[in-house]
Amino acid sequence: MVKYLKKRKRFVPPKNLPIEDSVSLNMEKKNKIILSVILVILGLVFRLLPHPWNFMPISAIALFAGVYLGGFYALLLPLAAIFFSDIFLGFYDLKLMLAVYLSFVLVGLVGLGVRRHKNLATVILGSLTASVLFFLITNFAVWVFTPWYVKTLSGLIQCFIMAMPFFRNTLLGDLFYVTVFFGGYETVRFLVRKGLATLNRNNFIPQP
Repeated sequence: MVKYLKKRKRFVPPKNLPIEDSVSLNMEKKNKIILSVILVILGLVFRLLPHPWNFMPISAIALFAGVYLGGFYALLLPLAAIFFSDIFLGFYDLKLMLAVYLSFVLVGLVGLGVRRHKNLATVILGSLTASVLFFLITNFAVWVFTPWYVKTLSGLIQCFIMAMPFFRNTLLGDLFYVTVFFGGYETVRFLVRKGLATLNRNNFIPQP
């Protein structure tokens, strides 16, 4: 008697896509909203916990959303995280708030640029760009809208000089959280791809 082995159901990726890319896209679409909620909660929690001035994950969230989730999320998630945390921390001068919010919107747009050419160098450059944007926009707003500095070029320069210790924290915070978010996500993606590829091979038994 000749016995035949049945072919088990096999995962078939979409046409013209490698198995790793198709699995990645499916996972991102399915979990996009859940991931967004997690990022907003993390942004809220880490802003409420004690931390050095300007050492926060909002720019990293904007970059991450721009790279992995798309345009709508790149603009919405950082604004949601900072708005909900401001509810607990307290609102302040509207013009300064708008400058802060604008800086994170621009960081989200930077993330969309990184998305088109994503690699280690562009991610690091995006993080540095985010820090510089936040520093320039928020401190320019401080110079314009507060009476703390004279409205001259020397006053603007003094404003930037006084803010340098905060800029250091911004740089370190952005690099730290970008490393955590991007590194963590890429590690999970790698493990999922590897696991599904192994499952795909194990579920296929060729006929004799």
